[in-house]
Amino acid sequence: MRRYRTSLALAAACLLASPGWAQVPPSAAQISRYTGLHAAAQRGDLAQLQQLLGQKAELNSRDAQGRTPLHVATFARQPQAVRLLAGAGADLGLLENDRYDAVTIAAVADDEATLATLLALGASAQLTTSRYDGTALIAAAHLGHDGVVRQLIAASAPLDHVNNLHWTALIESIVLGDGGPRHQRTLAALVQAGANLQLSDRAGNTPLQLARARGYREMVRMLESAGAK
Repeated sequence: MRRYRTSLALAAACLLASPGWAQVPPSAAQISRYTGLHAAAQRGDLAQLQQLLGQKAELNSRDAQGRTPLHVATFARQPQAVRLLAGAGADLGLLENDRYDAVTIAAVADDEATLATLLALGASAQLTTSRYDGTALIAAAHLGHDGVVRQLIAASAPLDHVNNLHWTALIESIVLGDGGPRHQRTLAALVQAGANLQLSDRAGNTPLQLARARGYREMVRMLESAGAK
């Protein structure tokens, strides 16, 4: 029982210090100070972007938070701006100061359209991101963004990456989820994709044990049906 209490306490502590909350979009004050590509990317102003790109503006310039115009366009849900910047040669894999790439930014935002654009343009779903040494898949699984999870799985995201909290995407779908329909669909997608059902947390609890401890009956049923122990 002690190890369950340890896992529950860790999960509670991490709810306010987990990938979804650590990400910092541009503030209104920062946006008001943007110029050049950053400003055009935020607005999704394609004509201005094209003009600036024609003038050889620095594609990967950074704001005070280390965000490139591509990061800003992704935060602003501007997939066409993302496409234009990428086509001009913007680096799709750069991390901003909190170590998020554009794919993880879109994943946390549950922005399936921008994520699909990034992945189609060749952005990687395999990068290690965030202060938790996680992945976009772990961040999306924790938030129950099941459509995003399916996109990332299809893009060969690492199913069994273990972050520095000693959690996988499958574990986060349980310990940082609410057991509801979206987290159930997230878990189902991970199980169907072949995620390891036996990898345990730092206290030695398996996903099945964690789901049982939380009373997530449908998750328990899915895990048991898949052969989890």
